[in-house]
Amino acid sequence: MDSTDPDFFNPKESDYDHKAGSNGTWRSLRNAFPLETVRGVYTAQRAAQPSINTQHPSPNTPDQKRVFIMTRSAFAGQQHYGSGMWSGDVASSWDMLRKQVPAGLSYSLTGCPNFNTDIGGFFCGSYNTMGSGSAPKNPQYQELYIRWMQYALFCPVFRSHGADAPREIWQFGKKGEPVYDIIEQQIRLRYRLIPYLYSTAWQVTSHDESYLRPLFSDFADDRKVWDTTDEFMFGRNILAAPVLDPQYTQEKIIREDAMTGWDKKNQPEGDSHHAGASVDWSEPKSVTKYLPKGAMWYDFWTGKAYRGGQHVTLQTSLSRVPMFVRAGSILPLGPEMQYVGEKAWDNLEIRLYPGADGHFTLYEDEGDGYNYEHGIYATIPFHWNDRTHTLTIGDRQGSYPGMLTERKFTVVMPDGTSKTIDYNGKKIQMGCK
Repeated sequence: MDSTDPDFFNPKESDYDHKAGSNGTWRSLRNAFPLETVRGVYTAQRAAQPSINTQHPSPNTPDQKRVFIMTRSAFAGQQHYGSGMWSGDVASSWDMLRKQVPAGLSYSLTGCPNFNTDIGGFFCGSYNTMGSGSAPKNPQYQELYIRWMQYALFCPVFRSHGADAPREIWQFGKKGEPVYDIIEQQIRLRYRLIPYLYSTAWQVTSHDESYLRPLFSDFADDRKVWDTTDEFMFGRNILAAPVLDPQYTQEKIIREDAMTGWDKKNQPEGDSHHAGASVDWSEPKSVTKYLPKGAMWYDFWTGKAYRGGQHVTLQTSLSRVPMFVRAGSILPLGPEMQYVGEKAWDNLEIRLYPGADGHFTLYEDEGDGYNYEHGIYATIPFHWNDRTHTLTIGDRQGSYPGMLTERKFTVVMPDGTSKTIDYNGKKIQMGCK
């Protein structure tokens, strides 16, 4: 649902007071419009669903689907109606990418947790320097697209979308070529994060949590993070620190908005200094990031531990987004998949980060439908005792049709050592050194 807000293009300020029937002015009704539009679709679609038999639940049939509404506008309370808002028709520029981070955090602080953006920006025509639709072949756009994708890894919805050029992975090259392979790596990582993301979604639903958390939400005593706009927490455990400036190409300054963006135009062929140029994407680069005090942090990629309250300089590459995991975290990772549900979660990787006590609740259900509203789901509690170096996997609570009753967990420590254990729903403990 794209235009869930009423377009208004008249520049006269007085026209905002235009009468809208007998209910008020255009200005007074503007915010209510998206709320009521989305509510109307949600409630009507829910009313059309088959009734749920809570005594004898069965796997979801094709017409028992959760309502999911992508909407360009939102107002307070709209999260109740299965809606996720994206930031709209934004320009494909580094400046706009940098603005998406505080935009998403500010939006989440309103109590609406479901925010995402068009990966790569919507209007990318300024990068079509080799003809119409050629932006994916332009190194300037390739770098921007990958870094935008690495920010989107940490948004509730991971979506590539836009005008002016196609965005499928094969538009950027082919397997074995660096840009294609790097994009593929980001997609695979996103699917591996699904168990963590889905469990976080349950915390959002059941305990009013959020996906995108400004650092002051968790580290209010650290004054250095009060105005941080380039790092944030993804759920309670992951510190996302995406690269928001170009390192391999020159930044292209784009000044475009939703009005000018639709004026279909491509840059003159060869306009970009880097269009068609050869770029060594394997060249190592470095970034400096701040780690909030009050916690110890582990580099997600290397397992190296850092104390909080300091800036750290990291060697990085285009293929890796800087991300850290808080000490005491228990992070479930799934298998690489082509789509959610392709592979069973019968041997999840459980990454364990010592240095503080920690807990995590793995949430699972049928994956669709509304049986979960009637308690048809399962949770598995994990607890880490840092003093005794003991991981406890508690009794599974609840059940749902198709649930795994026997499974394995592979527990992995920051140094790469691992241990695989069998789990049948009953409490078990294991020592981890």
